[in-house]
Amino acid sequence: MIRSHWAIENSLHWVMDMVFRDDECRVRTENAPANFTTIKHMAHNLTRRAPGKDSVRLRRKTAAWDDGYLASLVAA
Repeated sequence: MIRSHWAIENSLHWVMDMVFRDDECRVRTENAPANFTTIKHMAHNLTRRAPGKDSVRLRRKTAAWDDGYLASLVAA
């Protein structure tokens, strides 16, 4: 049971903290935190599914810089 908890912590929460800087997010009013979390999880799932050996952080940066790469992530 403890190992399964740490598997979740390492596979999702750590990525959200390190790649998306979730702990530094200051969105705190009304429905905004839930909306931002949903969008961040969708972005994480799209970048994680992308082919290649690049890190999630690098894929996210590439998607921000290259509209064609971003379109390929969304279309896949």
